[in-house]
Amino acid sequence: MMNRANSTKTTKPWKPSLWWRSWLARRLPPSKQVTLAHKSIFILPTGFGLLWICLILLLFILGTNYQNNLIIGLSFLLVSLFNTCIIYSYKNLAGLSLSSSPPPQAYAGETLLFPIKLSSKQVQFEVLLSYANNQVNVLKVIKEEPQVSLLQFKNLSRGRMFPGRLKIESRYPLGLCRVWSHIDLDNQLIVFANPIESQSELSSLATDDISHILDRGIHVQGVDEFKGLRQHIPGESLKQVAWKQLAQGRGMLSKEFQQPQGQPLWLTLDNLTSPDIEERISKLTWSIDKLSERGHIFGLVIGQHKISPADGEGHRIVCQQSIALLPVREEQIK
Repeated sequence: MMNRANSTKTTKPWKPSLWWRSWLARRLPPSKQVTLAHKSIFILPTGFGLLWICLILLLFILGTNYQNNLIIGLSFLLVSLFNTCIIYSYKNLAGLSLSSSPPPQAYAGETLLFPIKLSSKQVQFEVLLSYANNQVNVLKVIKEEPQVSLLQFKNLSRGRMFPGRLKIESRYPLGLCRVWSHIDLDNQLIVFANPIESQSELSSLATDDISHILDRGIHVQGVDEFKGLRQHIPGESLKQVAWKQLAQGRGMLSKEFQQPQGQPLWLTLDNLTSPDIEERISKLTWSIDKLSERGHIFGLVIGQHKISPADGEGHRIVCQQSIALLPVREEQIK
């Protein structure tokens, strides 16, 4: 979505696109769920529809000029057909409900997917969905049962991304009228930086010896933290048996505990040697994913911001989002 730069002039030139976006923002404010109605639906003739109107005018002029009632009647028939198309075109979008769902995680350079859920109390045909300058999804039939359409959005940069307004369009039934709407489902996604492999950039603040770094900050079998339940192995100590679950009829299970080994790992941009800030962020992105995959406990330090050591998918996402939202300029994060 384009950012609007602040102008130093007291008067701004009038631009139709800016006026259109401002008017849409007032008439159709952002909402997670939208049901199309007369307030949000627009109708205009297509190119074929304009030719149809010209044909009607030509037939009417010829009919009145030559006093031919058959030609005049044909022109009235075509007018009634055009009016019927306007009504059916409007009804084909009226009552259509659209809602947004959380999009899947993505990295810079990947094609983003935004799930849009659609449903309608009446059957609707040939509905087109798209974001600006992106692939168009064609839905042949929409029924009362909800269905999900995955809309593609091309994105090359990291950070918080807004796809903009969603265009819903239809030319059903005869292509004489184009009925459409531009709605904002308040979609947004934090796009992670593009990961670049960098094995040598991992470091620990607890020790200068990084030869054993991959053995530090990981969970090993212990007694400190409860990890979960597993199938009981015959001959194991009865102290490990989960008696509560056994009483519930879930079978013979054993409790499993773990504890961290050594000092946790710390990741920071300061340890990266690349002069390019984006390359350093990409290497840090790769390190976060790799450590999370291996089950390491690690923390993140970026300037004055510090994320305490932890592990798991939630911790990985928090760290990735933190570095994805960094400003582009290096001096802004120091």
